[in-house]
Amino acid sequence: MVQSRPEQLYRLFADLLDYPSPALARQAHEATAGAATAQSDALLSQFCTFVEQASPARLEELYTGTFDLQAVCYPYVGYHLFGDSYKRSMFMAQLNGGYRDRGFSPGNELPDHVAVILRFLATAPGDPFSQALLHDGLIPALEAMVGAFDDHSDNPYAGVLRALLLALKDPDDLTSPPLCPLCPSWLDHFERCE
Repeated sequence: MVQSRPEQLYRLFADLLDYPSPALARQAHEATAGAATAQSDALLSQFCTFVEQASPARLEELYTGTFDLQAVCYPYVGYHLFGDSYKRSMFMAQLNGGYRDRGFSPGNELPDHVAVILRFLATAPGDPFSQALLHDGLIPALEAMVGAFDDHSDNPYAGVLRALLLALKDPDDLTSPPLCPLCPSWLDHFERCE
C-alpha cells in the first residue's frame, strides 16, 4: 500500500522526534526530501547536517537534554495543554481509549508523547478523533514547544519542531481536511472539568 503524503509526513516526523536510532540520518534525509517549502527544507537540512556529523552518544545527549532530563521542551502534548494536572491524566486516558478503539498501541511510551501521536495520526488521518487531536491538541502544543526555544536557538530539534508546525499549518504541505465545526471537540470536555 502506498502511503499518502500526510501519513508519510506524520511517520517521518515521528521518527525524528523519537529517541535517536541508528536510522536517524536516513530518516532526516527522507524528511528533508519531503519538505514542500523552502523554509521547512532549510530547517530540516540543518538537522540533517547535525545528525550526519554528530556521534550517536552526542545525538542521545542532545535528545535527552532537549526532551527528557531538565528538558528545554517536554515532548508531551498533554503537558503543554494542561500542565502536570488531573486534566492531563484524563487527556491521556481518553487518548488510550481512542487508540484502543482504533487498534493502535502507544507501546511503552506515554500516549501523549508527540512521536506516539504522530504515529497514530499516520494510521487514521481522516478520522474525526484524529482531526480533533491534530487541530485542538497537537498544533497548539507544538506552538508552545516551539515557543520554548528562542528565535536564535542553535538546538537542532527546534528546527524540526518548527518544520513540523509549518507542515501541519501549511495546506500545501499537508492536505488533511480541517476539523468539521459540527464535530464535537473532545478537548471541550476538559475545559469544563475542574
